[in-house]
Amino acid sequence: MSVVTAGLPQFDGSDDQDVDSLTIGRRVRQLRTERGMTLEELADAVGRAPSQLSMIENGRREAKLTLLQAIARALGSGLDALLQSAPLDERSTLEIGVERAMRGQTFQALGIAPFRVGKSVPDEALRAMLALKDEIERLRDERAATPEEARRANVALRRLMRGQDNHFPELEEQARALLASVDHPGGPLTQRTASDIAAHLGFTLHYVPDLPHTTRSVADLKNGRLYLSSRLTAKGDPRTAVLQALSSRILGHAEPRSYAEFLRQRVETNYLTGALLIPEAHAVPFLQDAKSSRAISIEDLRDAYSVSYETAAHRFTNLSTVHLGIPVHFLKVHESGTITKSYENDDVNFPTDRLGSSEGQMCCRKWTSRVVFDVADKFNPYYQYTDTGNGTYWCTARVESSSEGDHSVSVGVRFDDTKWFLGRDTSHRGVSRHAVEVCCRQAPPELEAAWREASWPNVRTPRTLLATLPTGAFPGVDTTDMYEFLEAHAPR
Repeated sequence: MSVVTAGLPQFDGSDDQDVDSLTIGRRVRQLRTERGMTLEELADAVGRAPSQLSMIENGRREAKLTLLQAIARALGSGLDALLQSAPLDERSTLEIGVERAMRGQTFQALGIAPFRVGKSVPDEALRAMLALKDEIERLRDERAATPEEARRANVALRRLMRGQDNHFPELEEQARALLASVDHPGGPLTQRTASDIAAHLGFTLHYVPDLPHTTRSVADLKNGRLYLSSRLTAKGDPRTAVLQALSSRILGHAEPRSYAEFLRQRVETNYLTGALLIPEAHAVPFLQDAKSSRAISIEDLRDAYSVSYETAAHRFTNLSTVHLGIPVHFLKVHESGTITKSYENDDVNFPTDRLGSSEGQMCCRKWTSRVVFDVADKFNPYYQYTDTGNGTYWCTARVESSSEGDHSVSVGVRFDDTKWFLGRDTSHRGVSRHAVEVCCRQAPPELEAAWREASWPNVRTPRTLLATLPTGAFPGVDTTDMYEFLEAHAPR
């Protein structure tokens, strides 16, 4: 019969079993030392090898009940003295704590191999190891944001961006200084200039086929080498990958201590990358001329600087209010209808959760950002006026593909500012009452009654978006869309 059958927890690989074995072992050692017995003397008394008792004292072997009874008799003690859960002294507590840490995930993740905690190891060293382990776990837990923490961080960041009209002068200045250092004349940033920026910062570029799948780039800070995927040369914009990789170094980012700091760093990196690809000093006169001609176009900004539509749309929000006097909103919506990015300073009424976060919410099916998915013409921009509870807004949108499916990217303004944009003569109109529950977030009553208990969807929304979604029966599913589909395809 083993100790575990005498009332101790069954072994399941958890820390609790380690604690029991370690604690019992330390009690054996402590009582043996107090009696003035050597390990060899105790081993002779119980008829076992010293190496076997050493493993028991170190918590590396679980002793059977009969052996523990023999050990207790040899030490002149009762079995209960060995099976108590509390350690005998502070030193034993420290040793057990370090032993547990070495067997736990934190040390294993750091590649720290277990070692024997000998008597020569000072108490202070053990305390320092435990303190470092606790701090590592605290930082890890702090960065592992819950969905609610993620939404709170998003809300705080959006408020900051709105308060500054999404314009960050200090980042614009850093982009300006960096471009001047490589003698960039203005206009589109070439791949050669991106390489010059890397060289100016002390990096050489290396395109490799085996970049880790979970990374966009890897910087070797020791040797000044920046590794990027060789697939970038075949698809996508290699300039963006280079500049995003370098931006964290330019901005002096340290390891983020919280999800909010991680999010802020991502925004700063993307902002600086946009400011380098579309320099403020050159883009502002371009946009001012377009406004004077009443011909502002996100497509024209995209084409002038050879960037993606999303980059051009983002950059327009940086410059529109401060330099053109035009409040604006921006939406990026996954094909499932889920909002993944948003910004506004024009009082458009985005759907939000109780914390005020729009990321993870379902975009109204009547808005341009959703309607554009059903437009057959993917070459020309799609424009639409939408009447909302906050007034009428005009939007321009496009659909772009990514590894997580199609996304729509849209930029919109209030009706009074439509006069500055190409596409203002569109005949496309929509009416959104998303502030009213029945508009989108709840299916029409007759469809709800017919299909709620007779349907079960498998959500298409990417796993990476689900953490931000509000709770519900089927997070990320547009139930109205689903019920309409079922109604149309049901056998008659």
